[in-house]
Amino acid sequence: MPLSCRAAVAAGLFALAALAPAVVVAADEPPPAAYWVYFGTYTGGKAETASKGIYRAKLDVKTGKLSPAELAAEVGSPSFLALHPNGKSLYAVGESAGKDGGGVYSFAIDAKTGKLTKTGEATSGGAGPCHVSVHPRGNLLGVANYGGGSTAFLVLDEKGAVEKRVAFFQHEGKGPDKGRQEAPHAHCSMFEAGGRYALTVDLGIDKVKVFGITGAGAVGLADRDITLPPGSGPRHIAIAPDGKTAYVCGELDMTVNVVKLNLDGKSETVQSLSTVPAKEKGQSTAECVLHPNGKFVYVSNRGHHSVAVFKVNDDRKLTAAGHITGDIKTPRNFNIDPTGRWMLIASQDGGKVGVWELDAATGLGKETGSTTAVDRPVCVKFVPAAE
Repeated sequence: MPLSCRAAVAAGLFALAALAPAVVVAADEPPPAAYWVYFGTYTGGKAETASKGIYRAKLDVKTGKLSPAELAAEVGSPSFLALHPNGKSLYAVGESAGKDGGGVYSFAIDAKTGKLTKTGEATSGGAGPCHVSVHPRGNLLGVANYGGGSTAFLVLDEKGAVEKRVAFFQHEGKGPDKGRQEAPHAHCSMFEAGGRYALTVDLGIDKVKVFGITGAGAVGLADRDITLPPGSGPRHIAIAPDGKTAYVCGELDMTVNVVKLNLDGKSETVQSLSTVPAKEKGQSTAECVLHPNGKFVYVSNRGHHSVAVFKVNDDRKLTAAGHITGDIKTPRNFNIDPTGRWMLIASQDGGKVGVWELDAATGLGKETGSTTAVDRPVCVKFVPAAE
């Protein structure tokens, strides 16, 4: 039986053995000419082109050209992916409802070929794992279980392989939307850059749960939830590198929310803006991304088939700057390559991933026409490609 939040805390903190620092890449290394791009997908389709797992393509950073996608690993509905800080391992959740939760998988990355080799597997402890992230030290995974409404933590070995689940927290509560907030629904779990806290966004209870992580490697509930507007249905979070601000998209009310973070004390929501001109039936946000230069925040709008663009002001609040549009159908996850020039948008119902070139001054994007076919793509991650 899953432990409740308070029961998990009462049971004590969970010691995580063999916590090793992440490998640091030399700052003087030349930037890569290309990136492997990995795509998480939903499997189980009946068409001949139905997805079978994780796919990969190569992005030329000079031209924005994306190569045809190829199957990298067969996995059942790997809806979200994450990367080890050293770029040598990739992680995926299998969005299913198994006896002990869905699968959590680790793969070794061959930087020359893009090949993935499975290195480990565990379970998430709760139904419908839909998001995974990696601790900055590269020793721990945080997993959000949407169906189960819970957060799980899994330890990694010294090579970055998944070993086992070491902590589990069942969320409690509900929200005002009876159709979508009848119970907790964890949708995203992220570590802040300092590695002292993990933040899990829960759509069902309009909160961000905060977990403390000690230097000795223990995880515990911090008892300082961050409250979002009632009925907003918070989904995904982007945390500023300095840990002072977070941006959270509201799936249910089509908003982006600015949160002033004080993880050692009390955090508060200081601004909420609409991501669409007017909310209509069938619309929902999906992903929230902070540009690598910190000057723009982006939110994908399903139903509106766009990515909303917001300028980050000096006070960290936002100003609406427009929308990225084009041949987009149900944009789920999207991502910006490390150079900050190219945005890749996964069209879940369009069966493809497309490339947009971003304007450095306005943050808006121009469709390049470069695309690759992928059935039901829902996640995009970049890894430097070796020569």
